[in-house]
Amino acid sequence: QVQLAESGGGSVQAGGSLRLSCVTSAAMYGYRASYMGWFRQAPGKEREGVAALFTFGGITYYADSVKGRSRISQGNAVNTVDLQMNSLKPEDSGMYYCAADLRQGGRWYDGDDYKYWGQGTQVTVSS
Repeated sequence: QVQLAESGGGSVQAGGSLRLSCVTSAAMYGYRASYMGWFRQAPGKEREGVAALFTFGGITYYADSVKGRSRISQGNAVNTVDLQMNSLKPEDSGMYYCAADLRQGGRWYDGDDYKYWGQGTQVTVSS
């Protein structure tokens, strides 16, 4: 079984920064997720893919809404992925979720194509 745990959310003013982290733990020795993604969902809105990382090749993907303001990267540990968000806007507010293991042929921005999910961490950006 694979478990994901997010951290780093909080409340900031517009223009501020946050760094979210996602740690993966697995019962299977040597497990490593090929794709890890970050999603967010604001009240009354659909879940949105924010960024994703192909961990074996270092390829990154970003939603247009965060491109140029955010950076997804491998953390210090192999199964850790960080999302650095800068120049935050009120519209960046929402619950942020980490996801792992994109199915073969899946789309990085489609949450239905990921197998494992964390519980989420709240981000609130005030104007």
